[in-house]
Amino acid sequence: MSPSLRDMAVAVLTTADGRAKTALSRQHAASWFAARKAGTPLPLGMATPPDFPARPEKPELLDPRDVPKRKPGSPEGRIALLHAIAHIELNAVDLHWDMVARFHKTDMPLGFFDDWVKAADEESNHFNLICDCLETNGSYYGALPAHAGMWRAAEDTAEDILGRLAVVPMVLEARGLDVTPGMIEIFKRAKDTQAVAALEVIYAEEVGHVAYGAKWFNFLCGRDNLDPQPVFLDLVRRYFHSPLRPPFNEEKRAQAGLPPDFYWPLTEFA
Repeated sequence: MSPSLRDMAVAVLTTADGRAKTALSRQHAASWFAARKAGTPLPLGMATPPDFPARPEKPELLDPRDVPKRKPGSPEGRIALLHAIAHIELNAVDLHWDMVARFHKTDMPLGFFDDWVKAADEESNHFNLICDCLETNGSYYGALPAHAGMWRAAEDTAEDILGRLAVVPMVLEARGLDVTPGMIEIFKRAKDTQAVAALEVIYAEEVGHVAYGAKWFNFLCGRDNLDPQPVFLDLVRRYFHSPLRPPFNEEKRAQAGLPPDFYWPLTEFA
């Protein structure tokens, strides 16, 4: 008997090593989509995701204030930036599989699971692309300390699917749309074509992840006859612990289904 989708999600979440986690993630995504293509979707099942995903012994996780700041103009600074990106991508793999596993009390169409499995598969590829860049530069994921706050959004929204959709894809991943063009320029100036190519893949695919968040947020609001914009603002103020900071990539945010009235009011809290 085939494992359920939620069993597969928990298997990824409980795998510690980054390369092993992402290999399993890609394997399970391929199984899900092969079954969907055959017209025999795997059962969604019931499984309990961990409160915190398994992590390798390294990197050391520090309070965000304690992570050393490095200037990206230097080779060491660019390695630190790649390391930070790899850490974000690995957390994103877990965040998307957690989305699949956690909210079983909310009835969702199969398209919801298609989107988040696809996003998890893409984030797995992103992690591996950036790890390859680190290794080309004589480093590896785990060589430097990393930010311990990445899972906070998941913990805060563990009982609230609308809150999770608001904060993870529609705030955190949307921030990636704002900052990635600047990172691409840093590596272009350094003539690091491998890193530029990896970041261009990430930039293109992150638009889709933000769009999945907006789509399913609007779907749930519509199903409950709620006005999405004020609900979104309320949830972000509740679960996100700082104001949003411009400048915003308004073109890519619009492409992902995020209009300006969803984020400009959050640049300072009342």
